[in-house]
Amino acid sequence: MTTITPLEKLIIPLGGQVIELQQLDYAGGGMSLLRTRIREKSRFTVFEIDPQSARLWGEALLRWAQTQAPTQPPMVD
Repeated sequence: MTTITPLEKLIIPLGGQVIELQQLDYAGGGMSLLRTRIREKSRFTVFEIDPQSARLWGEALLRWAQTQAPTQPPMVD
C-alpha cells in the first residue's frame, strides 16, 4: 500500500492549470518520491521524481524566477 500526502495545490492564473504536489511513501519503505500532477482542462500529466531531481528542478525554477520582474503570485489552495 502507498501513502499519499498532499503538499501543495497551485492554480495558475494564466491558463487555469492546477498543479498538485504530493509525497508518495511506499509501505515497503525506501525513498519517498514527489508526485507532480498538472491538470489542463481534461488532460493530466503525472510524474514522480526522487529528492535529488526535485532539488535540481526547484533550484532551476528559482534561478529563472529571480531573473524575472515581480508579478502576482498564483493562488494557493
